Amino acid sequence: MRDRVLAIVSIITQFIMEQNDLLDSEDQVVQELLDIGYGIDEIDEAFSWMENQTLETAAPALPCLGTSSQRIFTPRENLVLSREARGFLVRLRTLGILDNQLEEEIIERAMHDAEEEVGLGEIKHIAVLSLFSRAQHQWRKEVDCILDDDWSALYH
Repeated sequence: MRDRVLAIVSIITQFIMEQNDLLDSEDQVVQELLDIGYGIDEIDEAFSWMENQTLETAAPALPCLGTSSQRIFTPRENLVLSREARGFLVRLRTLGILDNQLEEEIIERAMHDAEEEVGLGEIKHIAVLSLFSRAQHQWRKEVDCILDDDWSALYH
């Protein structure tokens, strides 16, 4: 069921990016999901998951000393986050999309409810929702690149 909920989250995310306003068209996306064959419980779970991800408040940022650093994953994070998910976070950090605070926020959200390994697809959705919650319009280009796996667009 987890994969189905993540698929719904992906569809909703694409819908938000295309429509720019989910509030006016929530019924429309729900109807489309029902037509595709998803159950109302799965749709509710996806919306709840998205809401929980965007409403959680991040810890206050520590002052930046202006030095570059590389985060080391804890043994538990290595077990819960797949190699691809960890690599993806490193890539976002290297490209300058994530700062220390946002990277920690994404890792904390991924670890919070993890009952099994968090894969690349799930970490992408958490990253996108975290970017949306921080500044919906400011990160539009980066969100498109993440969802479309089009890294070259970041350089143009």
